[in-house]
Amino acid sequence: MKITKILYTATAVAFFLLLSVSAQTEYNPAKDTLRFPQEKHLRNIRMLTLNGENAEAYLSFDEKKLIFQTNRDKLPCDQIFTMNIDGSDKKMVSTGFGKTTCSYFLPGDTAIVYASTHMGDKNCPAPPDMSRGYVWELYKSFDIFLAKPDGSNIKRLTDTDGYDAEATVSPMGNKIIFTSLRDGDPELYTMNLDGTNQKRITFEKGYDGGAFFSQDGKKIVFRASRPVTKKEKEDYQDLVINGYVRPTALEIYTMNADGTGMKKLTNYGKASFAPFFFPDGKRIIFASNINSKTGRTFDLYMINSDGTGLEQITFSNTFDSFPIFSRDGKHLIFASNRFGKHQHDTNIFIADWVE
Repeated sequence: MKITKILYTATAVAFFLLLSVSAQTEYNPAKDTLRFPQEKHLRNIRMLTLNGENAEAYLSFDEKKLIFQTNRDKLPCDQIFTMNIDGSDKKMVSTGFGKTTCSYFLPGDTAIVYASTHMGDKNCPAPPDMSRGYVWELYKSFDIFLAKPDGSNIKRLTDTDGYDAEATVSPMGNKIIFTSLRDGDPELYTMNLDGTNQKRITFEKGYDGGAFFSQDGKKIVFRASRPVTKKEKEDYQDLVINGYVRPTALEIYTMNADGTGMKKLTNYGKASFAPFFFPDGKRIIFASNINSKTGRTFDLYMINSDGTGLEQITFSNTFDSFPIFSRDGKHLIFASNRFGKHQHDTNIFIADWVE
């Protein structure tokens, strides 16, 4: 009887302690102050940067660090920084000259790639000519560079006469995909990690960019424009000749890693971009102004890989973009204007993902 009583008491105490711990760790939406009520897939949102325009934060292969572009600390134009996954230890790893974009870690985290204009001019390039409307400039002086994670031992991977940028790396660790204007139209290309075997894989008229591999390396998701009418084609060609694209009508596409089997997933006629595969490869998350009345607010959406099942993820009524998942799908990293200290601040956030 005594042994039974002791066991019963011990079990009761353990159960009570378990309830106490559960009560302490139970999710409290009121304390999740960077989250909006409709954001049912996000929890425990944390802000990793605190000022400036910060964007395109991508994970190291060991998922302990992020690499991103920023004009923090009053930099005249974007430079590449790394930081720990909790936002600590921010360090510039680009040269500090020219303009940079689109950085990524290589397998083993012993090297990084990013695009920079510093070989063309150490000063920041002139801003785009907005007399043409809202346009992105594909600066001719952008080339892709390889360096150690601290920015040393920099090596040029592309040297064509034209825009080379938007490089990302396959999770399989064997290929880099990037956008180039070398053939007169912004197309997608792949190359080996050392810059060899540069190969064009898209061939349709229109801008192709912002590409990412699926986690198994078998698929590619990207944003693209496809001018259709005579007016659209003339406008597109005039812009491209002068190194510009108009990003107001971009759709999401997928294809096989070799460029075959291209499929258009969206057809909204809006600016849909920054697509990224879910770890399972069956869904894609992306940014779009689909539901914006002004066209100026962007939210995150997810869609099935066959183009069905569109669902809105964020509701900040500002700018949410550049989403990526951790390999296990438990965390989402993205950039947002939400709760910035200053107008136009864009910061990097990390959140727990809830299915």
